[in-house]
Amino acid sequence: MCLTSLSGNAIIAVTVQINHSLDTPMYFFLADLAVLEIFYTSSIAPLALENLLSMGKTPVCITGCGTQMFFFVFLGGVDCVLLAVMAYDRFIAICYPLRYTLIVNWPLCVELMVGSLVLGFLLSLPLAVLIFHLPFCNNREIYRFYCDMPVVMRLACADTHVHRTALYLISFIVLNIPLSVISTSYVFIVEAILQIQSAEGHHRASPNLLLSHLSGPPAVWLHQLYILVPQFQLLS
Repeated sequence: MCLTSLSGNAIIAVTVQINHSLDTPMYFFLADLAVLEIFYTSSIAPLALENLLSMGKTPVCITGCGTQMFFFVFLGGVDCVLLAVMAYDRFIAICYPLRYTLIVNWPLCVELMVGSLVLGFLLSLPLAVLIFHLPFCNNREIYRFYCDMPVVMRLACADTHVHRTALYLISFIVLNIPLSVISTSYVFIVEAILQIQSAEGHHRASPNLLLSHLSGPPAVWLHQLYILVPQFQLLS
């Protein structure tokens, strides 16, 4: 599964890079998402595989755990923000098709990507610093396939109320705000589709046709919606 994820995302990124017909904002963000997924998988899978092969006997030091937690939160936060950016991109493409190239230009795409990275870094850094400054009694090694933050906090010999509050706050920002942007964008997208006047347009762009293409978990739905959107851009 790890090799499938890495190779699949690498193929997407390389294909977008070498195929000049895909030099559009939509595929730019898709390639960025694929590269992020490569790093995201690489921050978790190696330790998990090592623990699997050693039957859970591979220790991880606190420093290693803190490093993994930082990259997990950083890459996960960038991932969520980038999904919101992709939803905004499709919102502009469908609801304002004639102004799309003026609004979503290449400088803006780069700024949105850099902004996603900066926001993810700013959200993950304080949490990582708080974890690194916790006193950890005699337990300097952790025998787990993944360094989950609540588990690491339970090993500390100090009050972790502030740390837990920071974790919940950052989790709320990383998950709920991008989800709100994505949901709002697709509400406007569906509304724009329903306003298509022609009967053929309604038949081709109706929600029933859209939903018939969707299968799998919500994350897969979002990806499939993102791939299907050029059809609606053409209809517009």
